[in-house]
Amino acid sequence: MKLTCTQSDLSSNLSLVSRAVPSRPTHPVLANVLLIADVENQCLELIGFDLSLGIRSNFPAVVETGGSFTLPAKLFNDIVSRLPDGNITIDDDEGEAIATLTSTSGRYEVRGMVGEEYPELPKVEEGEVIHLPPEALINGLKGTLFATSPDETKQVLTGVHLKVQKDGLEFAATDGHRLAIVNTESVAPEDESEVEEIEEIEEFEVTIPAKALREVERMIGMGQSSEAVALRFDEGQVIFELGEQCLTSRKLEGQYPAYGQLLPDKFTNQINVDRKQFLGAVERIAVLADQKNNILKCSIDSVNQEISLSVDAQDVGSGRESMAAQISTDEPDEIAFNVKYLIEGLKAIPSASEISIQLNTATSPVVLNPLGGVKMTYLIMPVQLRS
Repeated sequence: MKLTCTQSDLSSNLSLVSRAVPSRPTHPVLANVLLIADVENQCLELIGFDLSLGIRSNFPAVVETGGSFTLPAKLFNDIVSRLPDGNITIDDDEGEAIATLTSTSGRYEVRGMVGEEYPELPKVEEGEVIHLPPEALINGLKGTLFATSPDETKQVLTGVHLKVQKDGLEFAATDGHRLAIVNTESVAPEDESEVEEIEEIEEFEVTIPAKALREVERMIGMGQSSEAVALRFDEGQVIFELGEQCLTSRKLEGQYPAYGQLLPDKFTNQINVDRKQFLGAVERIAVLADQKNNILKCSIDSVNQEISLSVDAQDVGSGRESMAAQISTDEPDEIAFNVKYLIEGLKAIPSASEISIQLNTATSPVVLNPLGGVKMTYLIMPVQLRS
């Protein structure tokens, strides 16, 4: 195998696929990145795979001799990222488990393993293929990924539940304490001939690990085009394809909670408030709330159309912030929240200037919605105050 490529192409693509390399591999070859030099297409393909999440990316290269080889991901990435701009030549002598990297600044030899030892990425031979608008996918992920659970014992909650419908996409995530739902525009056909195919797609639901979706988000951010993201799926796998990059992931098994049942049918009270002003006040109060169980108190004054946020941390200090709001409620006059959940939800809500806070009682679910823009619902459970 012998090829020449640019340092910038190699570094950016290597950084992406290395994110699928496990920190504690079950087999030595999984600590490596697979390089495949393609003479016919004059490109270099890189693959990282932890047996659950796989990322493949290819980019142009001048390939003299085709072949495959694997190199230790961390060492390879550390070397390439520090090399100067310009061309890099990669050459592995046949029969030797060593690759030579030559750049404008010097020459490095790295010991690797033959490509034949690397496991193949899963393929989806049959099953549905749909195309998702990148903007819709980004909006859905930004509005839900933060609410997934980090607790691996609740495995199905560590992912985002994606529901594909004829009239759009629904993303949902919950960790048991809060719930985020985003509804976005309809599935995008590649061309007019696919419109009928979209109509024939039956509604389906799939739960995808948050780790995989964060990488999808990163891939879209790296992409230069606005082309649709192809989603392929079968019983056990999902595959996202965007241009020359591809991500494959196992689906999360298990029944996702019926989150629609958590949303109250109606609300008796509503507060409209400026999102940035509210978020700024919550973040300032959070400095003291951090000293006292992360709980802040929200007082609602419907007479003066004002809400106040306060924290009284014994032996530390206290703080209070007030702001104008449109309030159509008499009760409750006081409600408390976990400040961390409130901040994360407010940050994830798309950049609408105003949000609505809908509630019934001081102990029942509270729902935050942006007024305009992307349709997002953020449900948060209040904290019960001790009398």
